[in-house]
Amino acid sequence: MRETFEQQAAPSRTRVERQYGLVSRLRSYFVFDPLIWMYTLGFGAASIPFGFFDKDGTVLHAFARAWARLTMKTLLSPLTVSGLDGIDITKANVYAVNHASALDIPVLYAYLPFQFRIVHKKELLSYPIVGWHLKRSGQVCVDQQNPGRSVGHIKSALRTLKNGMPLVIFPEGGRTSDGSIQPFLPGAFFLAIKAQVDVVPIALRGMYQLLPMDTYHIKPRPLEMKVGKPISTVGLSGHDIDALSRKVQREVEILYYDAPASSLATRT
Repeated sequence: MRETFEQQAAPSRTRVERQYGLVSRLRSYFVFDPLIWMYTLGFGAASIPFGFFDKDGTVLHAFARAWARLTMKTLLSPLTVSGLDGIDITKANVYAVNHASALDIPVLYAYLPFQFRIVHKKELLSYPIVGWHLKRSGQVCVDQQNPGRSVGHIKSALRTLKNGMPLVIFPEGGRTSDGSIQPFLPGAFFLAIKAQVDVVPIALRGMYQLLPMDTYHIKPRPLEMKVGKPISTVGLSGHDIDALSRKVQREVEILYYDAPASSLATRT
């Protein structure tokens, strides 16, 4: 499947390089990037006073959504959402999303029409203002280098789910370096099984091309958010984590590569 994905992309690379040449780089470096930093610092600083009185994170989520919507509108990259109408968004689902770009988070805040919390890496806490916002708004921090230190945060995440708040996870553990979906980390689904909530697969398409790793060159383009059918965890236990991880990855790949289920049968 990965080889097919790369073969389909190859013929258009020359055309893409011409489309996103010097003018595109200048627009990104001197317009898009400065505006995103300005939005981030502006909304972040403005949210600080409210954060001290925001007991459940509702106000800070509203700030994050406004920041995200302005960011995505600025980037001239319209996004089409499909499949979300088949999800009960009032339930505390765990949403499993592929991770291809630093702009994935703005997309989620801008286009998911409900409050949620994100499971994020410890490293993000070192970012000025952003780290403060993550702490105050109730996001879930995981130390991938030392998972034992994350026990308290995991317990907090379970309470969050059981109190009716959805969680967003990036099961790959980090951004893809080549645009293809990386192996899912089974431990990411521990929360869903422990809380006995559904896992909803989501594929973000076009994000890697919009802004891949190790560059600040943003390349505007149409984007897609494809939402799959919920996967129940009722009756599952810790012994089923690996199987659940494989099943969710398979569903995300079907959405992401726009492939029939039969073409991925050998991966299950």
